[in-house]
Amino acid sequence: MPETYWNHNVHYQRLVLKLVPEDCAHALDVGCGDGLLAGKLAARVPYVTGVDRCAEAIAMARERRPGNVSFVAGDYLDGQLPEGKYDLVTAVAVVHHADFGEAVDALVRLLAPGGRLVIVGNARDRTLLDGVVRLSGQAVSHVLKLLHGGKRGPGVPVMDPVMSWGEVGRAAGRLLPGCRFRRLLLRRYLLVWDKPR
Repeated sequence: MPETYWNHNVHYQRLVLKLVPEDCAHALDVGCGDGLLAGKLAARVPYVTGVDRCAEAIAMARERRPGNVSFVAGDYLDGQLPEGKYDLVTAVAVVHHADFGEAVDALVRLLAPGGRLVIVGNARDRTLLDGVVRLSGQAVSHVLKLLHGGKRGPGVPVMDPVMSWGEVGRAAGRLLPGCRFRRLLLRRYLLVWDKPR
């Protein structure tokens, strides 16, 4: 599925794809939006589900659906998705729309034993260093946007994060022992955790 637009989230989809476990049979993309990442996952994973609570986004996703992807209009927090089913759960720019602990607990419940959680998230700037990193990222973002033709993509619900980078890192370490957390440019972080078997 070709990319037809660029934004910060699309930029990190390549990184998400590198983290797909080798034996992954079932993947879930939480907050799938128009289905761009779910479609890319479908090239590597036999069964992919995309879930989003925005019905308009799901309608767009269904228009571009590869045969091995199903899209669900719903909320991953409401317990409607099957627990313990997915070998990979991805959440790009989604977790900050809910309480961090509740979001992580829900995502972990969806993972199969041995499954992998990959979160590309947003956090709040609180320090001078945060501001410097943000300004550096904005410069990079401007260049990347020009290189990709300036197309922004479909509008999606936006919410400012309430937790700082440090708060997210500490909470992740507490809730997901052994996780890997790192800050990325373009106002994102990467969180990767493998569920014990």
